Amino acid sequence: MRFKNKKLLIFDLDGTLINSIPDLTTAINKMLESLEIDPVPLEKIKSFIGNGAKKLVSRSLNYTNDNNVPKELFDKAFPKFMKFYKANPCEETFLYPGVEETLKYLNDKSYKMMICTNKPIEFVEPILEKLNIKIHFQKWIGENSLSEKKPSGEPLLHLAKEANVTVEDCLMIGDSKNDILSASNAKMESIGLSYGYNYDEDINQFNPTVVLNEFITLKTLL
Repeated sequence: MRFKNKKLLIFDLDGTLINSIPDLTTAINKMLESLEIDPVPLEKIKSFIGNGAKKLVSRSLNYTNDNNVPKELFDKAFPKFMKFYKANPCEETFLYPGVEETLKYLNDKSYKMMICTNKPIEFVEPILEKLNIKIHFQKWIGENSLSEKKPSGEPLLHLAKEANVTVEDCLMIGDSKNDILSASNAKMESIGLSYGYNYDEDINQFNPTVVLNEFITLKTLL
């Protein structure tokens, strides 16, 4: 199918545009090392990503503490993670294949493009700048930008309002059930990408309008 008459494309970030697992893993394991806790394997951290930084830290601590993390430990760990990740948010993070080419194509076709991520907002712009894709986006919001985050539909409705377009004019593009459920809650069409993180679950389970295996295939639908 083709998506006709769309005006605003809303993208997830981690697992959709970028693979940030290496830098997130480094920051998490530096945090754990500073607390004298054993490291978490990269593949396990991949399954922890998607609900924001606090959940990532909590899941990582749970992995090494038999699912029983005292509040005092979390309160000590979280600022350490934020410090380590802020120091190097984009050293080994990279764009997925076809992302740069496809964003340029969509920009040339005059789509409005925005980002809705559950990553803390303070990390988004430095990463976009480092990877040279900031120019393509009019706005971005993170987990701490609004009172609600994905899978709530509110962030997507907020961006539609910011762009002065209807929900029918919008398309949500992401790799996670949080993206697809957010779109569903906003009554918005969605594209699910099969190559991202998504807690090792099949994106088809959450009924996106279309599932794609490669980002560059967007060019054939838009």
